[in-house]
Amino acid sequence: MPKKVYAGVEVDVDEEGYMTNMEQWTPDIAKEIARELGIELTDAHWKVINYLREKAKEGKLPTLRKLGKSGVVNIKELYQLFPNGPLKKAAKIAGLPKPKGCV
Repeated sequence: MPKKVYAGVEVDVDEEGYMTNMEQWTPDIAKEIARELGIELTDAHWKVINYLREKAKEGKLPTLRKLGKSGVVNIKELYQLFPNGPLKKAAKIAGLPKPKGCV
């Protein structure tokens, strides 16, 4: 299994760089992943990231549509926060596997 070092911590990742063990995630790791993706995290980003992590712990990673209807963020805002693949980028920063259905 591939490994990657973020914030001085070696984490397990898949071939596309998505973390495979969400327990290894920290906010500092999220900041480094976001930097790699060209995103500077704001409070609005953290609301999405925390929501996704909460749902993932419940075993229910939402689809883009469900995330947009969650009340956390609407679809337009989501695309502004995480341009060009919002759910993929948000999941990657949140230390979650690549969402099913995302190419």
